[in-house]
Amino acid sequence: MISLGIDIGSTTSKAVLMDENKNIIGKNLVVAGIGTDGPSMVIDELFKECGITDQDINRTTATGYGRLKYEKADDQVSELTCHGLGTHFLLPSARTVIDIGGQDVKVLSLDENGHMLNFIMNDKCAAGTGRFLDVMAGILQMKVDELGPHALKAEKPASISSTCTVFAESEVISQLANGADRDEVIAGICESVANKTAALAKRITIKPDIAISGGVAKNTGVVYFLERNLGTEILHSEDAQYAGAIGAAIYGVKNIR
Repeated sequence: MISLGIDIGSTTSKAVLMDENKNIIGKNLVVAGIGTDGPSMVIDELFKECGITDQDINRTTATGYGRLKYEKADDQVSELTCHGLGTHFLLPSARTVIDIGGQDVKVLSLDENGHMLNFIMNDKCAAGTGRFLDVMAGILQMKVDELGPHALKAEKPASISSTCTVFAESEVISQLANGADRDEVIAGICESVANKTAALAKRITIKPDIAISGGVAKNTGVVYFLERNLGTEILHSEDAQYAGAIGAAIYGVKNIR
């Protein structure tokens, strides 16, 4: 039996195939989210890689920002539930999960089985989200994945005081035009995201271990400043960006009939 989990985010689509024993058969990601061909692309590519078809799938579970738009799903499940299940699968000791998505930031408290006990979410502003990092990378003419290594080279982070993405964009452009060190500006960008996220996390009870899920987990600069702000190590898996899709696949395994 095979369960398909698909996480349709605002900027990326992720898909995971899992058997009845919760072994991951395959996974795939495309940089194209809701409102695009991303969901169909990621599934088509994954099926081709694994040599399977629609007929081989016993249960399909959709999660993420665009889950309600995916009509082929048997179940449409909150990303909060799926990120909890997926992160628990990857990092069983995690009791607090920080997920910095393209459009929002979520902090979850989990029990020992990966079930959500509490959560807090900021979805009112793009500041402190993956979208913020995308905009800043565009200004710097860099890839988002390149920001972290540059941030860690800086002697000290530049001050990014604006809490709005639009104003922060102007602030960064002004600093660079005035000769500010590029790595220090990048460090300031990563610190800004980390500080906003940490402030949100501190509004609920933070229990160790803390883990980070989603694509921003690959940004070593943001993770470094989060650890410094929260005063503790933050766990992350190589498959952190797939946490939502893994959780959706696990949900499907539990509901295969």
